[in-house]
Amino acid sequence: MNDMRLTERATQMHDTKIAARGVDVFYGDTHAIKSVDVEIADKTVTAFIGPSGCGKSTFLRCINRMNDTIPIARVEGEILIDGEDIHDPRVDPVQLRAKVGMVFQKPNPFPKSIYDNVAYGPRIHGLSRNKADLDVIVEDALRKAALWDEVKDRLAAPGTGLSGGQQQRLCIARAVATGPEILLMDEPCSALDPIATDQVENLIHELRRNFSVVIVTHSMSQASRVSQRTAYFHLGELVEFGDTGDIFTNPRDQRTENYITGRIG
Repeated sequence: MNDMRLTERATQMHDTKIAARGVDVFYGDTHAIKSVDVEIADKTVTAFIGPSGCGKSTFLRCINRMNDTIPIARVEGEILIDGEDIHDPRVDPVQLRAKVGMVFQKPNPFPKSIYDNVAYGPRIHGLSRNKADLDVIVEDALRKAALWDEVKDRLAAPGTGLSGGQQQRLCIARAVATGPEILLMDEPCSALDPIATDQVENLIHELRRNFSVVIVTHSMSQASRVSQRTAYFHLGELVEFGDTGDIFTNPRDQRTENYITGRIG
């Protein structure tokens, strides 16, 4: 019986949340992403690594259709979330982005209060019936972002007045306030000092209990610390994808090994 439970638990841990099949991205005549196939598991941190300009952020933006906002961008292929094609004409990109939250490289709080930064998404998506509901959502999001205890007595203060690390955690709270299932993070620590980076990395460990987290990082040490699965991109191709420990200690592709060992970068 215990073996059956362990098998069921292992299956649940590796349920596919995001599946990409034959994804190509073009910026005008530039072929930025070339026939990417990948399956990303639920409740897992997946890191995208690779040299600058290799396509990792471009592919990340495919997952919530952020490339739709770039006039010269064209995305081909199929991306499924929970088995549903995100490019189906019936899919509303605004609703998709509520389900797939995003945190950017530089903290970008709105010029509003801490409370209103977090409440913004729930308000526009109609997720609360009244102020009491909204209060609960805001507190829950700030707790998930490990920020509540630091700001609970100054929710009316401007979000821009927080430290850099606190601002990034506020942006994470804003992203989780709409109840997403997936969190995309595009180099979320690159503008932070080491102490703030450590706080955000600890937070990422906590977030994977509730979300599928996909993080683009230029830091291989960060990828090795925070992720369970790692994808290596090179010149628009997904070269290798697997368990993080295997990617860093026993890569199958010579290009991956060259990057990991610093021969290319």
